[in-house]
Amino acid sequence: MPAPRLPEAWQEAPPSAWKYRAFLPVEERAPIVTLHEGGTPLVACPRLADWCGVAELWVKVEGANPTGSFKDRGMTCAVSWAVAHGAEVLGCASTGNTAASLAAYAARAGVKAVVLVPQGKVALGKLAQSVAAGARVLEVQGNFDDAMRAVRGLADAGDLALLNSVNPFRLEGQKTLAFEVIDQLGWRAPDRLVYPVGNAGNISAGHKALREFQQAGLLDRMPMLTGVQAAGSAPVARAIREGGDVQPWPQPETFATAIRIGAPVSAPKALAAIRDTKGTAIAMPDDAIREAQAAMAQQEGLLVEPASAAPLAGLRALVQAGEVARSERVVCVATGHGLKDPDAAKALGAKPRVVAASVEAMREAMR
Repeated sequence: MPAPRLPEAWQEAPPSAWKYRAFLPVEERAPIVTLHEGGTPLVACPRLADWCGVAELWVKVEGANPTGSFKDRGMTCAVSWAVAHGAEVLGCASTGNTAASLAAYAARAGVKAVVLVPQGKVALGKLAQSVAAGARVLEVQGNFDDAMRAVRGLADAGDLALLNSVNPFRLEGQKTLAFEVIDQLGWRAPDRLVYPVGNAGNISAGHKALREFQQAGLLDRMPMLTGVQAAGSAPVARAIREGGDVQPWPQPETFATAIRIGAPVSAPKALAAIRDTKGTAIAMPDDAIREAQAAMAQQEGLLVEPASAAPLAGLRALVQAGEVARSERVVCVATGHGLKDPDAAKALGAKPRVVAASVEAMREAMR
């Protein structure tokens, strides 16, 4: 396929989620609430390619967004729309990253934020961000799905504007991740895009983005979309394996807190995305996700939160099972920074060793 004819405005535009405004449903004159999200690195990872067994591997480092996760892409779009339409209180249920992002963008817009999180189940880095940005943080006695039901009740009663990914403007903003991958690869699609799957909005948004680029003549072929979940919270992977629709997963549990969701609100769209592109989904045990998280940090210098390592763990397993060809060119989406979950990051390597302040003692410790 010949190189696509790019919109004139993109020729010199700096990397940014709003570079693709022509594909976003925000009025042209509407003010934008932004922290300069998007433009995140796409890093070639030859050592990880060898570790997984594929010909070429890239990692999309979404931890480089302003609040450290991909959620900022959706939040800039949704908050801009909500504020333009008079919303004064914004709310969400969250496993952590959505809450941190909403809190920051609400502060930027000068409106109130209310975030509901499962009690004792949110990583410290994410909870600290929400608190620091001035959000009203409500710890719900239950899991994410309980928090989601509660915040939907508040939205239905008119107490707040709901900004979870059930809000279509969130997914519209999240489309920019896939747009950017194609842009950064020189307008040549990879064979496969691998996402961690929790609430399933990101892989759904990616599918919509790729279809829109294809219809606009900006995509040479459709990548296979592949989702990876934790074994203790895997409703989408189970539906792909067994066929049929997604059924809620009772009592989801995994150390990868960002994908600890049993009833993903975008599950039907995620299934459609995977099936339409001839992709697949797989569930990985926590130990395999930890191993992949360590490999990313120690082989390529990429410190990501546990859920962001799930795609690499899943890719390796699919190659070993013969379901992914070793000749493939693959992009793994790392959705959040490793410092979001400092306890998990600290456990990746050996504990610091206390030594005397002398050269001899340090030499001995180094040996």
